[in-house]
Amino acid sequence: MVPPPMVHCSYNDHIVQEAPLVRKIGVREAKARLSQLLRDVQRGREWIITARGQPVARLAPVERRETVEEWVRRLEREGRLIPPPPGAKWPEPILPEEAGELLQRWLQEDRDATW
Repeated sequence: MVPPPMVHCSYNDHIVQEAPLVRKIGVREAKARLSQLLRDVQRGREWIITARGQPVARLAPVERRETVEEWVRRLEREGRLIPPPPGAKWPEPILPEEAGELLQRWLQEDRDATW
């Protein structure tokens, strides 16, 4: 394992070692210490799991995803989505049985149309 980088501090003019943000652990040890690793991950630490010294997996905190409402609001703020006017109503949904009949009628109307 490579030692962590040295950082110079001006206060009292001494050297401090930074703890690495990502640590490595072998598969066997990771299995034995999984609960502890998960607690570390909850605190924001990331672990690389190795097999025979080669990295094979990353154990990291799950990124929080936006809800649909947050996503819509963000798109509105970015100008990529225009909200409907106040009082606008959604069209009535077409039920699957009705959709087939409606599509068939539209197709027939298109075929019957004269150009």
